[in-house]
Amino acid sequence: MLYIVLVLVLAALGLLVTALITASSLWAWVSIGLSVLAGLILVADWLRRRRRAAVSAAPAAPAAETAPAAEPAAPAEEPAEEEQTALIATSGDLGDPADTPEPEEAEAEEPASADAEPAEEETSDADLAILADLEDEVVVVDEHPRYHLTTCPWLGSRDRIPIGVGEARQLGFSPCARCAPDATLVAAHR
Repeated sequence: MLYIVLVLVLAALGLLVTALITASSLWAWVSIGLSVLAGLILVADWLRRRRRAAVSAAPAAPAAETAPAAEPAAPAEEPAEEEQTALIATSGDLGDPADTPEPEEAEAEEPASADAEPAEEETSDADLAILADLEDEVVVVDEHPRYHLTTCPWLGSRDRIPIGVGEARQLGFSPCARCAPDATLVAAHR
């Protein structure tokens, strides 16, 4: 998206120079039009990124609010099973009834897969107070609600974005339960 804006701005600059050399107001107006178009594209891209960040932060906020509740994970898994059943039924004929256990086996393996989102690490209030002042670096993955240590096995070959732990918390990211960044950073700080 930024490349398109760069090309438009360079074209607008070239047309502005042409307008000054030829003393033609038409080229100047076309240059202004290209500049406005580049600005609109930048605003649209900013809104799209902001909406995407809000959607990423929104699932993390309810999970953090319902974490003390009895069992928030069980209701979340049941709709996923229903959705998959619906997808299988609409994708074609199920055929032999002996084939129906296969989706259940796939669902049992799914949480262990590399694509499954890791659970959220539980952090005490005392540790949260210490973490608020830390500027240690953690990493996040675009469109995923957890932050991780650089050594987290879940990261694999995913693109990592380095960020301070305090800033990650402010942006709505929550700690990964696999690598336990909060416990590790607080232990290192103490």
